[in-house]
Amino acid sequence: MAEASASTPVIGGGAGAPGTATPSLNSTRWIGFATIVIREYSRIVRIWGQTLVPSAVTAILYFVIFGSLIGRRVGQMGGFDYMQYIAPGLIMMSVITNSYGNSVSSFFGAKFGKHVEELLVSPLPNWIIVAGYATGGLVRGMMVGGVVTVVSLIFARLPVQHLGLIVAAVLLTSLIFSLGGFINAVFAKNFDQVNWIPAFVLTPLTYFGGVFYSVAMLPPWARALSHVNPILHMVNAFRYGFLGVSDVSIAGAFGIMVALVVALFVAALQLMNRGVGIRD
Repeated sequence: MAEASASTPVIGGGAGAPGTATPSLNSTRWIGFATIVIREYSRIVRIWGQTLVPSAVTAILYFVIFGSLIGRRVGQMGGFDYMQYIAPGLIMMSVITNSYGNSVSSFFGAKFGKHVEELLVSPLPNWIIVAGYATGGLVRGMMVGGVVTVVSLIFARLPVQHLGLIVAAVLLTSLIFSLGGFINAVFAKNFDQVNWIPAFVLTPLTYFGGVFYSVAMLPPWARALSHVNPILHMVNAFRYGFLGVSDVSIAGAFGIMVALVVALFVAALQLMNRGVGIRD
């Protein structure tokens, strides 16, 4: 039999049929990454009544109560109709909560169900596992964001000033909170700890993140304090892509978002490498 070429490894010693090529390392990693993402997508679609519908209903309520009833008294904000002004913020709010919620619930579910061990003993490096769950959160964030965008267009006309900035802002924001949810799931030991950060940290930061108002309306001390909130920069970068108005520096906002993505990914990877919350 002809000698196998160096570029085509074979399985020997009864591990498989003679001459059968083994998958390359990159191929194995890609299959593992794709499997995690497809599983996350399937879960989102399978329980769409819990993952997609609630955000659409919540957005409708916000538009009816805040946009229509209260918006009539508020009038224009930033030179735009109030419903136009809050629409990008409502879309971003749904992306934030769903990206975070998907990662934290999915990975904590894997820990709670004891099938995270299957990932740990697989040939996948930890960075692939982190990237897979973060991408799963990104998928849900984009899907929910699309649904809420459709709802928004029913109530308000949204001009598109900078499409590239819209896409970049929503992708980076979704990744940030997907990674944040993953880190929360790593540390969480029970369901109370899964819900603690969304309830007591994420929700207040979101509501004070310029979703419903311009920080220009605030007194100087409150305006300065608001700029410490990273969600303010994310919402304004996204709003700028639609309306062309912002309360913050757009370059600074994207700098913050990129830095957070890198920092959170490195933090999540270090936690996985150390086995925090997994091998305890």
